[in-house]
Amino acid sequence: MKRPLLLLLLGMVLLSALAVAARDQKKDPPLRTVRGQVVDKDEKPLPSAIIYLKNLSNKSETTHIADDEGNYRFSGLDPNVDYEIHAEHQGKSSVKRTISTFESRKEIIMQLKVDRK
Repeated sequence: MKRPLLLLLLGMVLLSALAVAARDQKKDPPLRTVRGQVVDKDEKPLPSAIIYLKNLSNKSETTHIADDEGNYRFSGLDPNVDYEIHAEHQGKSSVKRTISTFESRKEIIMQLKVDRK
């Protein structure tokens, strides 16, 4: 009689452990990063350019200022949201580009060329 009860308890412990392992595997997808460089029409870096990142789901916008080499970085981006990004410098801007939810890379590298009025 004791043996079937022991087997039942062991089976329940095993099922519980499998359920916890399955739950831990269903974690949120990793956050994304977009980074790159802002350049002019001759592909020279544009320090102090302003980069605009717009969340297309809630319409919020975040800005960064490019460093001395024109580099920028936005991290912690939700992989389930589309974003729009562009740069501006001294009255000129880059083309607006989309970062899609279909983009599977964790780190996205984009050069933003500021050459339009």
